[in-house]
Amino acid sequence: MKKLTSAQIIRQKRINVFKENKRGYYSLWIFSFIFIITLFSEFIANDKPLLIKYKNNFYTPVFISYSETIFGGDFESEADYRDPYVQDLILKDGYIVWPLIKYSYTTIKIDSEEAFPSAPSVDNILGTDDQGRDVLSRVMYGFRISVLFGLILTIFSSIIGVMVGAVQGYYGGKIDLLGQRFIEIWGGLPTLYLLMILANYIQPTFWWLLGLLLMFSWTSLVGVVRAEFLRARNFEYVKAARALGQSDFNIMKKHILPNAIVATMTFMPFILSGSITTLTSLDFLGFGLPAGSPSLGELLAQGKANMHAPWLGISAFIVLSLLLSLLVFIGEAFRDALDPRIAQK
Repeated sequence: MKKLTSAQIIRQKRINVFKENKRGYYSLWIFSFIFIITLFSEFIANDKPLLIKYKNNFYTPVFISYSETIFGGDFESEADYRDPYVQDLILKDGYIVWPLIKYSYTTIKIDSEEAFPSAPSVDNILGTDDQGRDVLSRVMYGFRISVLFGLILTIFSSIIGVMVGAVQGYYGGKIDLLGQRFIEIWGGLPTLYLLMILANYIQPTFWWLLGLLLMFSWTSLVGVVRAEFLRARNFEYVKAARALGQSDFNIMKKHILPNAIVATMTFMPFILSGSITTLTSLDFLGFGLPAGSPSLGELLAQGKANMHAPWLGISAFIVLSLLLSLLVFIGEAFRDALDPRIAQK
């Protein structure tokens, strides 16, 4: 039997500690399951069929746009597959395979006999919003875009924060002093107000919001990484590496950074939840994603504006509560598993 190295033993201990935290362990599985499902939202909630067989030919409208004339219609524009006329043309010489939910996040239920927002029904499980769009499909797409936005922002802000904290902590002195004063000033700027001001001049988009929030979110990890580098730069193995002529970059990368990464990873789930909360807040106030985008914050705003339609606010509240709770539980489990004392047991 192959003997495990000390690093493998510590890794296995951390995995076991993570699994022992049942709340965090099952939260990770639940979050992963929901997120993976929402990644394929186009195949679950869409107003275009997954597959069409017409006159012994197969078509995939979910991937490719087809004109109505292909199915015997009169117009060169893209076929409206929800139109009973188009459906009858196809069903005469074929069949249609629909997604589980026949609504995309932009689909308006034009054949509704109720005023919008309409209450939950068999056709619309969570009802429709004040523009006649299916709430369940918008929740699915909104969940996906919120998590993806948070993940991208967390990854890039962590990279920048680790780099800045490493330079400050390793070199210390004036670099550290000036860096800390800059971060104090930069972190004190009113991010929300700046976004509100800039929204009057620039139409916010996904990447524009991401870039602007990245300018301010990277400071959250600097203090943790800086402390680790300040503590480790005078250790014996670092002095030995410096005496052997290794460059500062190699010393930071190979000898100090691995220890700092452990402390950094414990904060990442909490940074992710904070990023999602920020995006939701901006969407709720109307300064977030462009109008019409699937957004949990926009759904909350609709719930506030339509108190007679409680399913709007309740749906957004439940989804956000579940999402943020899962991330917090996962973060707590990671924090326990990456505790430095685990390596000493």
